[in-house]
Amino acid sequence: MILIGLTGSIGMGKSTTAAMFRDAGVPVYDADAAVHDLYDLGGAAVGPVGEAFTGVVKDGRIDREALRQAVLGDPEALKRLNAIVHPLVGRDRIGFFEKAEAAGADMVVLDIPLLFETGGHANVDAIVVASAPPELQRERVLARPGMTPERLDAILAQQMADADKRARAHFVVDTSRGLEPARRQVAEIIAAVRSPQFKPARDSTAG
Repeated sequence: MILIGLTGSIGMGKSTTAAMFRDAGVPVYDADAAVHDLYDLGGAAVGPVGEAFTGVVKDGRIDREALRQAVLGDPEALKRLNAIVHPLVGRDRIGFFEKAEAAGADMVVLDIPLLFETGGHANVDAIVVASAPPELQRERVLARPGMTPERLDAILAQQMADADKRARAHFVVDTSRGLEPARRQVAEIIAAVRSPQFKPARDSTAG
């Protein structure tokens, strides 16, 4: 089973691209959704994250904004959080793989926002980066409720530059040209990965 890592900075159209893979019949693992479940009432991360970061648990679930404030601009705090959450997400992902294999899937997409930043790129066979020009990225993100230029800049500071991601990708989906062109690009990627000429390159971009 081919593992495709899908990533892209905030506002680049990664979630829309993931939906296109899903619409094409490829199982997609949404790391953000998995984390949301872990932070929700009864989630496995609520206890340990609440112990590590005082005041982030409200009504039995993690308050994501309070947690964001607790780690924003603090690399050591972010490292502590990742050390708690990543193993829990890993266990959840194993269950996803088992279901996909049982269903006969020949490939899956791992939708991981921080694929490079967390080293996850070393564990996939192909990397797809959703990308768009920076001015369109800012326009998209600043249109979101509650978003400010300062908050966007702080988020971008924690993410690898888009140019670096594109340089390390096997495939790039340009989301600036509209939905149908992006959908065609996704179809081309699926066909390329299914081609006999495709050589899985796990760990080829590491280091």
